[in-house]
Amino acid sequence: MNILKTLFLLDAIFASLFSFSNIYFGLDAAAFAFPLALAFNAALFCATYFGLFKNASRLNFNAVKKLLQYQPFAHLIAFILRRSGERGTSFALDAASVLFWLLSFAASLAILRFFSERRVRKFNPSWAEFCKAQKRKGAAWLCFEALDWADALVQAVFMVLLFQIFFFQFYKIPSESMVSELLIRDRLMVSKITSGPKFPLTKVGLPAFKKYKRGDIVVFRNPHYSSGRKEEVKSVVSELVYMLTFTTVNLNVDANGQVKADPLVKRLVGVPGEQLMMLNGVLYSRTKDSPNWAPVKEDAKWANYNLNEKPAQIKRMIQEFPIDQEGYEEMLAFEKERDSLDVAACALECKKIADGFGRLVGSGGTQEARTDFLSESELCEFNLLRENYTLATKILSAKEAGAAWFKAFMTDWIAQADKKMSGGLYGGDLYSDSNFRLNLMIKLCVGNFVLKNCELMNAGVSYSEMAKDPKIQGLWLRAQLLHSYINFLDRRNMPVFPANAADGSPAYIPQDCYFMMGDNRFNSLDMRHSYEERLVPLSAVDPYSVYYYTNMEPQWVSADRILGTTEFRFWPKGRIGFLR
Repeated sequence: MNILKTLFLLDAIFASLFSFSNIYFGLDAAAFAFPLALAFNAALFCATYFGLFKNASRLNFNAVKKLLQYQPFAHLIAFILRRSGERGTSFALDAASVLFWLLSFAASLAILRFFSERRVRKFNPSWAEFCKAQKRKGAAWLCFEALDWADALVQAVFMVLLFQIFFFQFYKIPSESMVSELLIRDRLMVSKITSGPKFPLTKVGLPAFKKYKRGDIVVFRNPHYSSGRKEEVKSVVSELVYMLTFTTVNLNVDANGQVKADPLVKRLVGVPGEQLMMLNGVLYSRTKDSPNWAPVKEDAKWANYNLNEKPAQIKRMIQEFPIDQEGYEEMLAFEKERDSLDVAACALECKKIADGFGRLVGSGGTQEARTDFLSESELCEFNLLRENYTLATKILSAKEAGAAWFKAFMTDWIAQADKKMSGGLYGGDLYSDSNFRLNLMIKLCVGNFVLKNCELMNAGVSYSEMAKDPKIQGLWLRAQLLHSYINFLDRRNMPVFPANAADGSPAYIPQDCYFMMGDNRFNSLDMRHSYEERLVPLSAVDPYSVYYYTNMEPQWVSADRILGTTEFRFWPKGRIGFLR
């Protein structure tokens, strides 16, 4: 009995210290932390002293037992409440609270060991009767069974939550960003113990033992969402509510009420000390010690662009094919054409188109071009190609001003290109060079559209008849091909990341930071992209570049946002096994 009383005393001390470590002087939710912990502990200690040691009964015995079982969970809720306030907590205070929580938890577990019939008989035989099952009938039995099941479920939820915080977490794949390695509704076991799990809303926890390497499939907090303390509190609370409601209520939503894509499961493809770039689906890397760009050979094992080539049993489970076989082959041919584009020949053709338009309108080309002749939206590749007749009408009706702008649009890049060439590449790297060439291909199509439209308009050809012109029809096919590739541009390629410094010197992924992408590159919104599109020039080499909509905004992920690694799929039954 003395041992049990000592344990109750220790629990009372540690629980009281925990309660006082959560005192908060304010008028927000955090103010409820201390009263909650204090009230729960007071109820437990009163029930123990007056209801068990002074006046033992089956009811009091079971009440103390249940209060002990729920004590760690009540403390956890108080801990989270305290950190939900406007004012944060220091590391020292967090560490003290966690220590008192752990000591109180350990004391309560030790006490509960004595509440079994075999052990309780040794130190207090009269209490042994309280451990025996009580016979109930009718409504009383039904109520007791319902409460017992509810109690078991709630305790299981809290235990699973604690287990998920520190050891393993189960994750269900919600999208096809990792096809074909992971499919929608695959269930994974995520190991967290080696990734330095931390107590909720603090930096107190275990150190990270995991050394991440290229190819690891990692689960991490989505950096696209803000990560302030308020958001962290909401995330923890939503996870708790999600589990307490047995996955029926998810409060982890964005400003539009949509469930957040958080956390994410992606492939780790870039490591500290690297600078990355992607062209034509090939990931390139360089480091300070190896300054020349070289393909990342391992990435070719994981990156998927053409799902049509997958085995039939996998294809049956894929819901979306971003591109068909014919389109994929057409894309490869287009990339080959772009990469082998004769820039000198393009310069001659652009001059020829500009001169042809000048002769058409009788312009000597002496007027200075207006840079605001077209807005950024009108310069968008889609609008330039689709609204080519409207563009031709606008340029033609502006006469000298239109001819001056059109000449600058078609030819001003010629004087700039050689100045911005480095290492035989326009813009200094493969990505910039390829976008510069793509920009020229679009300009040639737009220029031919404008010139041919104006020639037909001057000849008095009606709009309906113009559409039947063989050259116009050929240009429409070309326009469709160009725009189709633009749609895949940001999923097939990536600029130099991290971007070079202002003086052109390389920058590298910092220590303890990593870069992640999905394996299904055409259907993965990952660390290459932001969640908002913006209109930007296609090429920095050309002062009159066409524009396009992009969400390209690469960013790394710090190690402290990585929740764990996953190597094992435990469902569905036919796909159980280790990941590659």
